[in-house]
Amino acid sequence: YLTSMNFQLMRELDQRTEDKKAEIDILAAEYISTVKTLSPDQRVERLQKIQNAYSKCKEYSDDKVQLAMQTYEMVDKHIRRLDADLARFEADLKDKMEGSDFESSGGRGLKKGRGQKEKRGSRGRGRRTSEEDTPKKKKHKGGSEFTDTILSVHPSDVLDMPVDPNEPTYCLCHQVSYGEMIGCDNPDCPIEWFHFACVDLTTKPKGKCKTLSQINK
Repeated sequence: YLTSMNFQLMRELDQRTEDKKAEIDILAAEYISTVKTLSPDQRVERLQKIQNAYSKCKEYSDDKVQLAMQTYEMVDKHIRRLDADLARFEADLKDKMEGSDFESSGGRGLKKGRGQKEKRGSRGRGRRTSEEDTPKKKKHKGGSEFTDTILSVHPSDVLDMPVDPNEPTYCLCHQVSYGEMIGCDNPDCPIEWFHFACVDLTTKPKGKCKTLSQINK
């Protein structure tokens, strides 16, 4: 609602500016056509009117710039909030998928282990161990692949959106701010802010910035 109001106000300011510019053109034309017949005081008065009109135009333009900056900040705030919600949703989805994969893999491992034991006796026990380990490895591998997919989807989706070329960049990826980010407590850190996805984080860590430590070495 506030954003639409700002756009409406900017349109009104545009119209006021155009009206004032038309008024300036009329005043300037009248001054030029009558300047030879005007007394010094009248000339000053006419020029003062033109100057006041220009000042009003500048005032309208300044107000429009302030409204544009305010609107940009409001939109950017909503985008950041949406990015954070999307990151939380993807994290929840990842946890649910990993939990589901763990349960299904564990059930298959136990069932297959019992079948091998019944068929192969003591040799089957050794076989069962390897079979039971297999789902865990698959689960770990699958979980890793899913995590990589989730973490790669989030930044790409965000970076596909149009970006202000003047907006500052952060992190090892040198991209704009989006989603959840972690700030380095060390004031000498050259990067300062990192995207969770780029540094393989899901929660806020503790300790010193590894990037700065590596640079110092």
